[in-house]
Amino acid sequence: MKNAMLRTLLCFRTTATAAAVATAALTMLAACSSSPPSRFYTLSTAPGAGVDTAQRTAAAAANPSLLIEVAPVDMPSQVARNQLVVQKDANQVSVLEEERWASLPGDEVRRALSGDLAQRLGTIDVYGAPYPEGVPVYRVSVNVHRFESWPGSHALIDAVWSVRPVGSRAVMTCRSVASVPVASGYDALVDGHRRAVEAIATAIAGGVQSLAALPRMADTDAAARVGKGASRASVPRTAATAETTAAPAAPVVPCPVTAMSPDAASAGSSAAVSSGS
Repeated sequence: MKNAMLRTLLCFRTTATAAAVATAALTMLAACSSSPPSRFYTLSTAPGAGVDTAQRTAAAAANPSLLIEVAPVDMPSQVARNQLVVQKDANQVSVLEEERWASLPGDEVRRALSGDLAQRLGTIDVYGAPYPEGVPVYRVSVNVHRFESWPGSHALIDAVWSVRPVGSRAVMTCRSVASVPVASGYDALVDGHRRAVEAIATAIAGGVQSLAALPRMADTDAAARVGKGASRASVPRTAATAETTAAPAAPVVPCPVTAMSPDAASAGSSAAVSSGS
């Protein structure tokens, strides 16, 4: 009798424990199902872009007269995360767990810039891929200093960018600031950043076109190096001969001034093409 009572009590306690575990599991599932789902945003596809746009871009880039290399984009560390980081005021930000980028913001900006530049210039981005000789390549580097999201107010991107023809010492370095007013909601905020990227891509495309219109700096540099070698072989090197055989100065080309849409402001600064070491 005593053993039977013990078995009954043990069975009751086991059943109660199982019920408690089941209740806890159901509570956890209910809590998970009631939490809001995460939403993911991207900058790489403009609204209204479809198959026709992609086909036109591919056709224009079938035999490009130039190529581009868009390097990875540097972003401020405070926004280099998957969650959207929005401004509460000048000194406070909020990190939104449910509102997320499809990839890190630097990757989103680079991909959007690459697509915009390829479409505007009728070319392709060959970063990380081999490319044929004889086609000029322009390397694009972008360093974003500010990437600010002000819900219901504006989206701002402040970036320093450079364009360098591969094989040349010439480089154009400029700054673009794009601030786009936005309506309320995170969809509008992301669309504002997309339009800001488009404004910066317009400026960079203008820089590539300005450099492409110049004489090939690589050829000029090569001719200067040949001239230096001939001078050293034929006459003693003096201050006068060094001055006459120095590489010609790179032409000064101002940063492009681009026409902006009424709802975006852009400022370009920093001079020009320079011949770096």
